[in-house]
Amino acid sequence: MAGSQIERAFNLLERLTTDPRGLPMQTLADELDIPKSATHRMLAELIRLGYVRQNPENSRYQLSTRLVAMAFRYLASSGADIVQPILDRLAQETGELVRLGVIEGDSLTWIVKSQGARSGLRYDPDMGREAPLFYTASGHAWLACLSDAEALGLVERQGIADPADFGPNAPRSNIELLERLRLAREQGYAWVVESSSVGMSALAAAVRDPRSGRAIGVLSVAGPTARLPESRMHEVAPLLLAAVEELSAASQASEFFV
Repeated sequence: MAGSQIERAFNLLERLTTDPRGLPMQTLADELDIPKSATHRMLAELIRLGYVRQNPENSRYQLSTRLVAMAFRYLASSGADIVQPILDRLAQETGELVRLGVIEGDSLTWIVKSQGARSGLRYDPDMGREAPLFYTASGHAWLACLSDAEALGLVERQGIADPADFGPNAPRSNIELLERLRLAREQGYAWVVESSSVGMSALAAAVRDPRSGRAIGVLSVAGPTARLPESRMHEVAPLLLAAVEELSAASQASEFFV
């Protein structure tokens, strides 16, 4: 993997975020295509700076809490106090997981959530993950804001995972995807049933800049299909759209949206 020293260092940090148990140096070097000697030097420097630690029991490298602390400081000063109550209320009204993703460049990243389910099956994926565009409601909600050509271009640039990992109702072609986007444009929101995984449903709508109308984020509601069948999603949609309007108005006071 070509790149500057700082790019390599960030690649190391990003890879370490995926495994809280830590990773051996050789694994990091192999997966990131960095010479072992360079990997060792960068890890030593990241340890010195306090961003990485080495577990003395198994010699694996792990992230320290410093990055987590930095993230919380950023959230505390970036308007989370404005955004979070809107998510919390929608989660309480629907009884399901509510997630807010922000759009930056060619990616949509889930950054804030609120869990409304208090018992039973709880759908609770990790934050900070880039949303797959091809088969998620969040992805469809954003793509529906674009032309068909722009939408397909974004999907191509992101790439599509192994279809074996999709749910049974995921789009199987660009034609099927474009039909989902057409329906989302008609309704003002996207919805999927067992598309990203078996037994899960979700609906989502784009948050727009109130001045330009540009999509700047996506708000979604997700939960088990047993609790959130398609008929229930259409009942929930007005609550979702009302929350989206609030987020759009609040976006000017929050640094989440760029």
